[in-house]
Amino acid sequence: MTMAVTTYKWSIAEWHELVNSGVLSGKKVELLEGEIVQMSPEGIPHSYTQQSVSDYLRELLKGKAHIRDAHPITLDNSEPEPDIAIVRLPSSIYAQHHPYTEDIYWLIEVSNQTLAKDLEQKTITYARNGIAEYWVIDLKHNKLILHTQPEGNSYNRVVEYKSGVVSPLVFPDVVIGLDNILLY
Repeated sequence: MTMAVTTYKWSIAEWHELVNSGVLSGKKVELLEGEIVQMSPEGIPHSYTQQSVSDYLRELLKGKAHIRDAHPITLDNSEPEPDIAIVRLPSSIYAQHHPYTEDIYWLIEVSNQTLAKDLEQKTITYARNGIAEYWVIDLKHNKLILHTQPEGNSYNRVVEYKSGVVSPLVFPDVVIGLDNILLY
């Protein structure tokens, strides 16, 4: 006989209570779709790319946006920690809360071991929450996968780049060289 397993779905309020209690201190987890999910450890290509891209974007977007590195954002039933979140200024508003959907210009995940999760589970979560632009830096295949036009649980437009330049939707005048993002 097979026993059916039902998982408990955590609300954002319950998640905040759990985090604030200290029970999760030192544990690499995030809330996705109401479930507590273990985060993968970062390898050298991942951490180098994340830091390099964050530094590059800070220079390009100085005075236009705040760059957050691997910190939570608050969505409907999820509180993921995207590798990079480009959010609205002033950064002082995040002393009161993590960025909400309306604060987010775009999100970036640097993917190696987490590629399937980032292209499946996180795409659903980000699209459903109306994140206008979602980038996945695919370290395995050295390409940028750019998602735009969220509708329901998916993005209507997904484009892959291996070279050239891109401009984010919110800052069309900002030109981002892929040689500064695709480092492996």
